[in-house]
Amino acid sequence: MQLSASKAGDLNPVVVNGAGFTLYRFDKDTANPSKSNCNDACATTWPPVVVAPGGKIFIDGVDKSDVGVVKRADGNLQVTVGGWPVYRFSKDLKPGDTNGQGVGGTWFGVTPDGQKAGAQNQGGTGGTGTGTAASTSVVLSDETDFGDPSEGLAGSGCQNVARDDSASSLRASGALKIWSEKNCKGESKVVQGDIADLASIGFDNKISSVFLG
Repeated sequence: MQLSASKAGDLNPVVVNGAGFTLYRFDKDTANPSKSNCNDACATTWPPVVVAPGGKIFIDGVDKSDVGVVKRADGNLQVTVGGWPVYRFSKDLKPGDTNGQGVGGTWFGVTPDGQKAGAQNQGGTGGTGTGTAASTSVVLSDETDFGDPSEGLAGSGCQNVARDDSASSLRASGALKIWSEKNCKGESKVVQGDIADLASIGFDNKISSVFLG
């Protein structure tokens, strides 16, 4: 078992396994004491990272003191980082995918010290950072640097934009997930706070729906 500090998508740093797949933590678990609350169907979607009894865990960029194991309900030993049990996401299909980031507002890439990945990228602001909330509104602007025309969306859950594939910048008070197709389908990305140029994250003129709240 290999744990490495790396970069995946917009997450830097985030812990990946030996094959380069992003590892995640679950807000409904606990770190002190370490306990996994993802079992049965949950563990099918989010396969726990397990190690055989006495198995070796090799680390690169992760402090040995932050790595441990916890016994799961099924008796397997799950790897922990900073006390948090860690998982893969079944919909990450290739190394470097971060499709699990922000799912349900409870799943986040795990940093080498067990924190939520993404907080560092926005100076601690934005909904994927520790202690921050998801945004319940967003303003999408056709021009970079928040120029008009613009469109506002508010509420919770999936919202289709009126003029899809036209936004070049956005303003938001927290985190939200943007999607390339209607009804929150297609390519997606979790973003935090204001983004003056969506081209910088590869999403210029691509937003067709957003997930708020």
